[in-house]
Amino acid sequence: MFLNHKTSNPAFSPFFWNKKASITNKMTVSGIFLKSFFCICILLSVITTVWYWFYEGNSIKWFSSGGMLAAIIISLILSVRHHWAPFLVPLYTIAKGVFLGAFSVYVHQQYPNYPFQAVGITIITFLVMIILYKTKLIILTKQLKSTIIIATTTIMTVYIVTWILSFLGANVSFIWGDNWFALAFNVFAALTAAFSLLLDIDFIDRKRNKAPKSSEWLATWGLLVTLIWLYVEVLRLMRRLAIR
Repeated sequence: MFLNHKTSNPAFSPFFWNKKASITNKMTVSGIFLKSFFCICILLSVITTVWYWFYEGNSIKWFSSGGMLAAIIISLILSVRHHWAPFLVPLYTIAKGVFLGAFSVYVHQQYPNYPFQAVGITIITFLVMIILYKTKLIILTKQLKSTIIIATTTIMTVYIVTWILSFLGANVSFIWGDNWFALAFNVFAALTAAFSLLLDIDFIDRKRNKAPKSSEWLATWGLLVTLIWLYVEVLRLMRRLAIR
């Protein structure tokens, strides 16, 4: 996770964006929208395929962890080969689709229609954040940006460390279980993911018509990272509240 005063999203870090080059074709919001729509179509197609595979009686036991691991590996490659973004971002989308398909069907089995409700909440949250940003009802001060970035970095660190510890046999139910602390942390993570969208929107707004056209794929990747994170947190929160 890159720590700077602009965004907590690694896809929008200076490593990708502070490149000095002759720019002829520039990044546009419409270009990002089209690429995002393309990736979302891929995502939905993969999720639908995973659901169909599962309801045909096939096992998807390793789809969730396998999809997540593949997405992490692709992200690491993309971090050092960002000029491969037109090829790697769709691959990342496929990997995340496998993960989300397995995760969503698992929740859907326990609590029917929760995944669809979580999708609706994620879309509404995204639209609300755009409105808040455009109307300046929330001003992204340097202090607010730093707070969101620190919160995001802390959450991701906790998730990575506890995920590794779980493979080593440690008890990490205080984060991944259904206790009150896990619920509170889930709420904190969901709110942080929502506010992270503001940083992504702000960064894209400042870079449009300035960054090269190829950066649209990186911007698309950045939005996908945050939107998927928000969706997962919302769905986990809904599940935990239902249990409570």
